Amino acid sequence: MNRPRTVRAANGLLERMEARPRKDGLVTYRYRPVGGKPINLGTDRLKAIKKVLDLLGAGDNIGMIGRLWEQYQETADWRNLAEGTRTDYTQCSEPLLKVFANVKANEIRATDVARYLRIERKEAPVRANREAALLSNLFNLAIERGEAEVNPCRQVRRNTEQPRTEAPKADALLAFLKWLARQTAQRKIIGLAAEYAAVAGSRKVEFLDIVRPQVDRASLVIRTKRAKQRGIKRGEIIEEVEITPKLLDLLDRIDAAHREQERECLYLFPNKHGNAYTAAGFKAMWGKLMNQALKEKVIAERFTFHDLRAYYATTHKAEHGTLPDLHANPAITARVYDRNKVVKRKAL
Repeated sequence: MNRPRTVRAANGLLERMEARPRKDGLVTYRYRPVGGKPINLGTDRLKAIKKVLDLLGAGDNIGMIGRLWEQYQETADWRNLAEGTRTDYTQCSEPLLKVFANVKANEIRATDVARYLRIERKEAPVRANREAALLSNLFNLAIERGEAEVNPCRQVRRNTEQPRTEAPKADALLAFLKWLARQTAQRKIIGLAAEYAAVAGSRKVEFLDIVRPQVDRASLVIRTKRAKQRGIKRGEIIEEVEITPKLLDLLDRIDAAHREQERECLYLFPNKHGNAYTAAGFKAMWGKLMNQALKEKVIAERFTFHDLRAYYATTHKAEHGTLPDLHANPAITARVYDRNKVVKRKAL
């Protein structure tokens, strides 16, 4: 059943709602229907909004988490998120809505959020933290709309996250890449992308859509936009990755892989249709290949694609004595990506 569309004004009220200050310091709310007289709604903002939604025939699921999720995807906050974050939140919404879709935001308490983190999602504690972050955003929206008074997610401690401590072993990574090189043409592309991540240290989001003009062989640099920049820095930090002999050899093999498929593609790591991989599509392909490699005993232990960035940082430090510039905050590079087990220092 299609319901009347409701629009929230800049002050958090619904469209055609008014807030009128009174001499006693209170604020009275009223609604101006099209072609009708103003309707008094009282001084309680939350109840006033509910009354308007009821008048519009849109109040039966007001403040429900499922409805807030739909509304959140129409906000400027959602549009300002990076594409990868929007994809991640969409995935997070599935288990979250199974529990909270038909529950009103103002009925959820901190104990409910804690139960979700510790019991409902105890098998995936790290993922549960991401889902709680999405839930917190939905509560913020509910508060702006007058559909909740507090955000209980802020009162609950997140599950403890243990950072990964191992980078892929060089021999295991080499065995995996050689195995992929013997696979189909498309699987070779995945292997070349993995090798690029290990050699250049870039995030997936920074190079999955990389195109040939970004590879400047004359200046021996590859230019990409650094991801995860906030505010005015978003998309403005350009990384220039030096093309070393090892990276140059990889670029030559990428060109050879394209010739093998008899196509001149704009993207360095195209999918089978010649387009850039989506984050979800690449993730699915990577998981499939990793499972098969484990089954065929090509490798003994699973590693994530993100671990390849740690492999780069760890190897860079071992070979050059310093960590590379991977993050706006060097402390995060050291904490997340440095997986060296031996620390060298000089005695007096």
